[in-house]
Amino acid sequence: MQMNGFLLLGCAECCMLAVMAYDRYNAICHPLLYNTIMRRIVCIQLVIGSWLIGTTIGFLQTIFIFSLPFCRSNRINHFYCDMLPLISLACGNTKFNEIIMLIFTIIVVVGPFILTVISYTNIISTIIKHHSAGSRKKAFSTCTSHLIVVSMFYGSGSIMYLRPKSSYGVGEEKFLSLIYTIFAPLLNPFIYTLRNKDVKNAVKKICEIKIAL
Repeated sequence: MQMNGFLLLGCAECCMLAVMAYDRYNAICHPLLYNTIMRRIVCIQLVIGSWLIGTTIGFLQTIFIFSLPFCRSNRINHFYCDMLPLISLACGNTKFNEIIMLIFTIIVVVGPFILTVISYTNIISTIIKHHSAGSRKKAFSTCTSHLIVVSMFYGSGSIMYLRPKSSYGVGEEKFLSLIYTIFAPLLNPFIYTLRNKDVKNAVKKICEIKIAL
């Protein structure tokens, strides 16, 4: 249940990050058509689609992993029940499961990441060509927070699940899992709220007070 929940939420977040990039692409590259393209029904469909992909992949991956024979210790050397630590406990041939895990990772990590890169490539091109200096600053400010979150989440996830099994290291796995399960969600509210003027002013005041002291 824990692994299925983790996979469901992780896959859904990957898709949602790509959806957020698509939303910013339409807001900046097609501002006059934004309300037409991103209608309420479209937004609902994108959200439901993200959750359906996460639910499907989480369910299938859980079934594939627990079809393996487990005849060793039932203790995993990890913070939570994840795919790689569970596969390492299996006493049968895990080649099929590794291939399935690679395919699913490409679908939910590499695929959305490529869509995000394409969206931001068009966004940056549009900003440079058609926006004034003030508009560019505002547009980049809007996108920077999302790019930071995307880099942390996709980067650690890709390194974690796209490596060959021979390069798995328990210490590395634990460190990378901390980034996308604890550090990234913990930093998300701070990263996104730094766009708020009141928050920026509060941070500046705190820094000025500390410098003065």
